[in-house]
Amino acid sequence: MAARAHDFVDTSALNAAFRRTRTLSVAIAAPLSDADASIQPHPDASPAKWHLAHTTWFLETFVLRDHVAGHRPYDPRFAFLFNSYYEAEGARHARDRRGMLARPSLAEILAWRAAVDAQVEAALPTLPPEALELITLGINHEQQHQELMLTDLVASFAANPLDPAVWDHPRNQPVPMPAPLAWSEGRTGLVEIGHDGSGFAFDAEGPRHQTFLSPHALADRPITNAEWREFMADGGYERPDFWLADGWAWVKREKIDAPLYWRRSDDGWRAFGLDGLHPVHPAAPVTHISFYEADAFARWAGARLPTEAEWESAAQGLDPAAGTQLDEAGPVRPRAARWSNAPGQMFGDVWEWTASAFLPYPGFKPAAGAVGEYNGKFMSGQAVLKGASCATPRGHSRASYRNFFYPWQRWQFTGVRLAKDL
Repeated sequence: MAARAHDFVDTSALNAAFRRTRTLSVAIAAPLSDADASIQPHPDASPAKWHLAHTTWFLETFVLRDHVAGHRPYDPRFAFLFNSYYEAEGARHARDRRGMLARPSLAEILAWRAAVDAQVEAALPTLPPEALELITLGINHEQQHQELMLTDLVASFAANPLDPAVWDHPRNQPVPMPAPLAWSEGRTGLVEIGHDGSGFAFDAEGPRHQTFLSPHALADRPITNAEWREFMADGGYERPDFWLADGWAWVKREKIDAPLYWRRSDDGWRAFGLDGLHPVHPAAPVTHISFYEADAFARWAGARLPTEAEWESAAQGLDPAAGTQLDEAGPVRPRAARWSNAPGQMFGDVWEWTASAFLPYPGFKPAAGAVGEYNGKFMSGQAVLKGASCATPRGHSRASYRNFFYPWQRWQFTGVRLAKDL
């Protein structure tokens, strides 16, 4: 006879985590009108309303439909509208047309969320272990979408000529510039990377395995806006010798001359964020840069990007909940000069590009069924980012976490840490 779920899982703690996560998503959307929540600024982004709905579809589909006898969908039409990319779940609304979904309204989606939440919480004490694992996956899945919702909102509001702030918030107070970059020597020889099996991890984080590191060092902090300005002043966006061929073609085609959301003004550069348009803070980590830009800066600086293994090896043993991360709904922005870890600020503020492609680890096998489509089918043409950002829910990340984006994408809170050979 199979053991019951409560023999393995603290269902009260799981329920509390579920409730916190679901509440935070609604709080992020609280300042938004229905129109605000319906905007899709570009095909890579999604409306806030869609994020709220998709995460609910995930729970209703994989937990309630598959594990609660007699469950009836809240609205059968929602499966077509809010499936993201799960081929096993059938046809779906086109990704680049999500901004055309004026209906259902934000209020209707919030009502659906409340109904699904109540059903999940009512069923949770008697669910089998595999369903509890799916709730845990659903929590972590929703945390990813909370960050995406915030970054997509920046993109949406940045496209408005009025430069509206999503939230009013006091600006960071001026702080001294950080000391010049220092270098921390990394581990060499055989090291282990990948998830160690304790606690939750996404499938792409394993299996844990050995890899070899040559002598190297990592910078003790991310690159600042002031340092990025030096790169720009030295013709960083005008000199092809710093750029990969694909990156240079992207710069010329898209007329790139600064990080995303930077704008020239009579009194210098300004940057748009969830709190509106403000002067670029020189001491804050540079953000909203692509892999191409990060790689070009590293070449200009006479350095390189760290590999995923170098970064992860350096971060093992550090507190992944440290740094500037998302604690509650409200404006998020990389903070200026709060270096705390060694080699320094590896979690929080900005995701850090690595030189590594997002590929499967030795022995990786995707899970069976639709949830096996979560990561494995995206292991092509994307680069790994490590750490966490100011929009990452605190506690979501870890040293083994593998974020990934295409090399030209930069609407996320992405930054750069340098590495060099020894």
